[in-house]
Amino acid sequence: MLRKHQTLSLASSSNPQRNLNVNSLKLFGFSALFTSTSTSTNPSASPDSSLTSELPDIPSWVSKQNTGTQPSGDDDFVIPSLATWIENHPKVRLFPTKKPETPVEKLTKILKCPYPSPAIVVQALNASDLSVSDVSVDQLLKRFSNSWISAYGVFIWAKTQSGYTHTPELYNFMVDVLGKAKMFDLLLDLIEEMKQLKGYINLDTIFKVMRRLANARRFSEAIEVFRRIDELGVEKDVMALNGLLDALVKGDGVEHACEAFVELKECIPLDSSTFNILVHGFCKARRLSDARKILNEMNEHGFQPCTVSFTCFIEAYCREKDFRNVDAILDEMKEKGCRPNAVTYTIIMHARGRAGEIGKALEVYEMMKKDSCLPDSSFYSSLIFILSKAGRLKDADEIFEDMVKQGVKPNALTYNTMISSACGHSLEEKALKLLKRMEEDSCKPDISTYAPLLKMCCRKKRMKVLNFLLSHMLNNDVSIDHTTYTLLVRGLCNSGKLEQACAFFEEMVLKGMIPKSSICTMLVEKLEKEDMIEAKQKIQELVPNVKEPKITV
Repeated sequence: MLRKHQTLSLASSSNPQRNLNVNSLKLFGFSALFTSTSTSTNPSASPDSSLTSELPDIPSWVSKQNTGTQPSGDDDFVIPSLATWIENHPKVRLFPTKKPETPVEKLTKILKCPYPSPAIVVQALNASDLSVSDVSVDQLLKRFSNSWISAYGVFIWAKTQSGYTHTPELYNFMVDVLGKAKMFDLLLDLIEEMKQLKGYINLDTIFKVMRRLANARRFSEAIEVFRRIDELGVEKDVMALNGLLDALVKGDGVEHACEAFVELKECIPLDSSTFNILVHGFCKARRLSDARKILNEMNEHGFQPCTVSFTCFIEAYCREKDFRNVDAILDEMKEKGCRPNAVTYTIIMHARGRAGEIGKALEVYEMMKKDSCLPDSSFYSSLIFILSKAGRLKDADEIFEDMVKQGVKPNALTYNTMISSACGHSLEEKALKLLKRMEEDSCKPDISTYAPLLKMCCRKKRMKVLNFLLSHMLNNDVSIDHTTYTLLVRGLCNSGKLEQACAFFEEMVLKGMIPKSSICTMLVEKLEKEDMIEAKQKIQELVPNVKEPKITV
């Protein structure tokens, strides 16, 4: 716990993609039910996971142009106190004769190349001298989870190896990868394959399918999957129903969730979570009167509104900075015997902080103590965030160190908050030391860990450190996603590193990711300004090529 005098001290200084292939729906007999809507568009690794350098090669159509730009002293600069850590980080190209390539390294080199289809990936893997027994399929799938062509190619290649069978967990992982890429035709074919294997489809599989469909705003299809899950050997119970409603709500389809609830509530026994999901959905959509109606119906079914129910309302009012109604809900909770929990208090504190009411935010901790509610890592992360946003970095650092003393171990969210704050204030050494400490604490980084670091390196033109970070990502099996590619292209453009921006843009496109029009325009305009005409034309040619990707399996 924070010491009382420390909290009061802080408070006192608060004012300074594709269309669905109907033929692939034989699994459910859905041919007349699915519509053809369009569009495709979070511990250190072992030494065996060392990787090649991650900066893509400069395309020949860029490098052969005389841009007139010269490498700056910033490119190879590394903070002296971190030089040993960065230099000793495993990179295959640095030690080609001292250490043989591991199987993971060899396959990573192969898979990093862009391929037009999974079938070509399989051909490339078959041409290697490696077999599935030499590598961890799970690691490779995670490493390339945001490059569905490479991931699916690995999946198919491994499946054809003699003596090897994918586990149900790997099938589920692949279902999620295809769903995230909006490759729903291939996803449903994979479900059909799982159905034939008997026992491979479980509730987690169904959750992934419904969630990805809902995220793509294919709400009716997500509901239809639920209607037919008994054909896949999964029980149509309240857990499954809650999974459907949760997927629809998180996909901003609360109206569809309500319709599904009305259709199914008479044939499936409900629980309090069923109602809380709908309350959350309506509160998220700012339809508080509808959320109140759900509370009334919850009572009619014999379930009392709980802390979760009221926290949904508190979150809605916090979004509006309506703290008078936040206090009113807290009073209502007390009247009904519902004690706020750490989540409730974190939401209130975070909202107060974002509203610039730092003193009020810090007083929330005193409220927690009165209710004997202990802060968790999310609470501390939020407190660190609002202090950092207020420029009180020393206080944020003290909280970070104090939480460990109070027995609350920093998690990825805590480290990400600290790293983001350091990067935002251009504290390069501090940010990288936090990543190093995260590694030492065996706290696994995620994509949100690296985003602010990559952005900072682009801004400061730290190309050597940028390369280190990209290698560090793959060593931790963190796949570069669409958002990260966009960040890199934009950041390198703004820093005048057009050759590297073009390299990442090409790699992004050839992996089947569709760049935002604003990024294409920015890059083209920068190239035109620097009279890099051939590179500009190549970028313009690349963009149409990705709009209609050929899918050959």
